[in-house]
Amino acid sequence: MDEVQGLYTLASIFALAFGLIVGSFLNVCVHRIPRGESVVSPRSRCPGCMNPIVWYDNIPIISWIMLGAKCRTCGTTISWQYPLVEGLTGLLFFLVFWRFGFVIATPIYMMLAAGLVLITFIDLTDWTIPNEVTLPGIPIGIGCAALATWYPESGLRVLGPGVPVFSALIGAIVGGGALYLLDKITLLLLRKRGMGMGDVKLLAMLGAFFGWPGVIMMLIFASMLGSVAGVSLIMWARKTGGGEELPYEDDDSISVSAHYLPFGPYLCVAGLVVMFFGAEIYTEYVTYMAVGL
Repeated sequence: MDEVQGLYTLASIFALAFGLIVGSFLNVCVHRIPRGESVVSPRSRCPGCMNPIVWYDNIPIISWIMLGAKCRTCGTTISWQYPLVEGLTGLLFFLVFWRFGFVIATPIYMMLAAGLVLITFIDLTDWTIPNEVTLPGIPIGIGCAALATWYPESGLRVLGPGVPVFSALIGAIVGGGALYLLDKITLLLLRKRGMGMGDVKLLAMLGAFFGWPGVIMMLIFASMLGSVAGVSLIMWARKTGGGEELPYEDDDSISVSAHYLPFGPYLCVAGLVVMFFGAEIYTEYVTYMAVGL
């Protein structure tokens, strides 16, 4: 028993450390993907003086603290975003292992969590959602559902009755279709965009991973989070006169003051909630409805 516990402790520490390393790479992606730059070459460098960062100045979180959040060469301030992304990714990797253990689903959900962290910070800083994550994520999610159908012991959670791969296919269609339809209705009624196509593809990807019941849960959770945060940010923008406008398709503009907010981060948080607790929520709901009937 002690040996098993020791193995879990060691694996948990490894998951945390691996997540911190992945988080460091995600910071590179957050900076370069919106600019169309390679995430592989050149190596990490200071955005101020453009000097390559030596390995001992690139240790997740620790280097940021030791350097006082400044570049060793030129003194350029290093954003708090860097340790935040690293720490959040490390924590999520740790929690995924703690929740699922030694199953096939664990590395898959670690990579999904990393993708959601990447999407969140790109959407917050650039108001875009990278196709590099969502488009391949849709067939990968359906493939994982097929694996769950063939090998239930994988630990993969595709919600819904019947065959998991069918629920995943419906989830991808419903997830993307619901937001696409909402965008068109909003455009027709209010003459302004309701959702970006990035959000459409993101929810389609999450629907492929977690099935159509997961899509319903994520829409509810994300809408609740978005409503609270949105009202708060809009009130703040009106008070301060803030709200930087950014270019948007069809010659519109998006800004906080114009009542545009990135919805992707809320979908990502909702996706994580469903990943960790969606199966239990779904089971409780089905049980409650069965007893009620």
